[in-house]
Amino acid sequence: MSAHLVVIDLQQVFADPASPWYTPRFGELLDPVERLVAAYQPAVTFTRFVAPDSPAGAWQEYYRQWPFARQPPDAPLYALVDRFAGRPALAMPTFGKWGAELAARAGAELVVAGVTTDCCVISTVLAAADAGVRVRVVTDACAGSTDENHERALAIMALYAPLVELTTVDRLVAPDRPAVPDRPE
Repeated sequence: MSAHLVVIDLQQVFADPASPWYTPRFGELLDPVERLVAAYQPAVTFTRFVAPDSPAGAWQEYYRQWPFARQPPDAPLYALVDRFAGRPALAMPTFGKWGAELAARAGAELVVAGVTTDCCVISTVLAAADAGVRVRVVTDACAGSTDENHERALAIMALYAPLVELTTVDRLVAPDRPAVPDRPE
């Protein structure tokens, strides 16, 4: 089975500079992600982080810290950004998006882009790697809560080689021709 692209949480809540969860380099990801999406279609899954109806366990304290986020899944802050609006998205109330639904789509290889590198991206990547899936993290199509946190998360994920590989958009998608996602590097 060919590689599957998962685009993690390109939502208004991370794009809006007024949001407590704003990701400073969010805008820089849109063009690289668009290149990846064009190359991997139809093997693409967008995800969305959403608040649970009723937080349980440690999530209760989390939402006491972030009460603005206690909104329904269809709230505007949880919508995909305009460039990707209208696309179906796997909505989950967890940082990591790895689970039965994404596993069924991913096959043997998962290519990961999105936000934030130091939260939802790393949570998804490490769970998929634990499941035995080859994971490629597209470093220039991810952004962290800060540049330093982005780099720290990448360094941690690099420790999981060969299960996890750090790569770039240009390594996966040649700038002058369509991608061949399954080509050996």
